[in-house]
Amino acid sequence: MERRDIEIFLTLSEELHFGRTAERLHVSTARVSQTIKALERRVGAPLFERTSRRVVPTPIGRRLEEDLRPAEEQIRQGIARAIAAGRGLDGVLRVGFVGTALGQFVLEVANTFHERHPSCRVQIRESHYSDGVGLLLADEIDGLVAAADVGHIRELEQSPVLLREQPSLAVSARHPFARLESVMVEDLARTKVLRPRGIPDDLDEAVVPRSTPSGRVIERGPDFGTVQEMLALVGAGQGVFPVPTHASRYDARPDVTYVPVVDGTALEWRLIWLAAGQTSRIRAFAEAAQDFVAVRGNPLLEG
Repeated sequence: MERRDIEIFLTLSEELHFGRTAERLHVSTARVSQTIKALERRVGAPLFERTSRRVVPTPIGRRLEEDLRPAEEQIRQGIARAIAAGRGLDGVLRVGFVGTALGQFVLEVANTFHERHPSCRVQIRESHYSDGVGLLLADEIDGLVAAADVGHIRELEQSPVLLREQPSLAVSARHPFARLESVMVEDLARTKVLRPRGIPDDLDEAVVPRSTPSGRVIERGPDFGTVQEMLALVGAGQGVFPVPTHASRYDARPDVTYVPVVDGTALEWRLIWLAAGQTSRIRAFAEAAQDFVAVRGNPLLEG
């Protein structure tokens, strides 16, 4: 019995309709009918009862389905595992993330990825601002989800934008800005803006420019290495820092207030990896992330 014949029989057992079976398998209705008749001749008994209104498995047909379906599923999984191994999609994929809430996003994408590639396990690791791309360069992770555009860096590759959010300004609850409904980039000249430790100047300036639109200097405050360090400094009144909108949910603190920046540059997250370390695994994870976002949108803004 050919595997295609088994596939036609099992699909008809599900659809109970010759036309829908043919459409689903991209074959002609005649092909479905001929296959079933050939199987019935081989078995020596009808597998389906056919009338003008319905198609119903006979007891023999139902028993044959029960016997064949586990075997067919085992074959399908075996082929999938072989393909995954051949394409380098088995083993472990190590994915880092920057930001409190991004761990949840990476885990959800990992679930989508694992459904497609069950032989590949995803390990996640929190990365800090101060790490930059150091974990990638040290081969401690294979990919990094971060709010950075590294398209101009030859050594790195990146996915299309996965998540996009307008920024809010994290300020001390005692800061004058905390009483405002919103601020503008121009207002940053009236305070000190914290600086992420270990971030290249060009990436840092993409988040916080050196000057306001009118040319006023934006003074930089203390630097920080982690999200918690940043929030501690903000809460203590040492400076302010632009953060994504979802921070008001995931990083709520009584000493920190989040104020929308109405004209701020949107924060954009991408999956980043080393060009020299590109694998089928990391490309497949990037595809899974894009597909997940296409269906769910930005899950960090839900609720």
